[in-house]
Amino acid sequence: MRALAGVSLSVEEGEFFGLLGPNGAGKTTLINVIAGLVRADAGQVRVMGADVIADYRRARRQLGVVPQELVFDPFFTVRETLRNQSGYFGIRGNDRWIDEVMHHLDLTAKADVNMRALSGGMKRRVLVAQALVHKPPVIVLDEPTAGVDVELRQGLWQFVGRLNRDGHTVVLTTHYLEEAELHCSRIAMLKAGRVVALDSTRNLLASVAGSRTTVRIVARDGTQHTLEIAGYAELEPKLAQLRAGGVEIADIELDRPDLEQVFLRLTA
Repeated sequence: MRALAGVSLSVEEGEFFGLLGPNGAGKTTLINVIAGLVRADAGQVRVMGADVIADYRRARRQLGVVPQELVFDPFFTVRETLRNQSGYFGIRGNDRWIDEVMHHLDLTAKADVNMRALSGGMKRRVLVAQALVHKPPVIVLDEPTAGVDVELRQGLWQFVGRLNRDGHTVVLTTHYLEEAELHCSRIAMLKAGRVVALDSTRNLLASVAGSRTTVRIVARDGTQHTLEIAGYAELEPKLAQLRAGGVEIADIELDRPDLEQVFLRLTA
């Protein structure tokens, strides 16, 4: 069985790109190929023009990867861990940037705490910080908010959003589809190692917006009515029919199309 089968896509510089798919679709394998951790049987991957095999050192410097797994060295503090990570890229004396990264990820109070004493959410913050210490132009986030609290999630997205606005390319995999819908300008969906959709988030949402939409109406007497409409142009005639029948409308709820509907339609 092939983990990836003919995946072909290009992420533009400065883009916020989503990589979605069910478990086993090949997302993490693709990320590992991009990071040079897995060698593909065929094909070619480049990061900012650098081939991940032939020009591994340059490709790796362009890339910061936040893995799914909580991998850490239990013998160092948070600050030592980030200094060591900087050293892997030949970077010294970058404590100002390390302090800034820790500040934005709410790690400052834990700077001198040993890694093994941190909670799971705090360890994940350190993984994000490690991916950023060498200021890579491309950041890959593999399920970055899995198992973390709402406060970290909000802080993380504010920081990542700022990096993206500053020109960093961001590639995100997540099972929180609302995160992808909110942040990603373009999305690729994988199923069984193949790309089954590749388009802007707006176009993917529009692909289900044209299908039937559910409208729930609550009348002033408390009765509820459910309408199925093919498009917004149908809504007013339906409402006119209700009013003609003596229904006084108290509330209307419209089921807006979302990325989950697209995801289920393409990958279920």
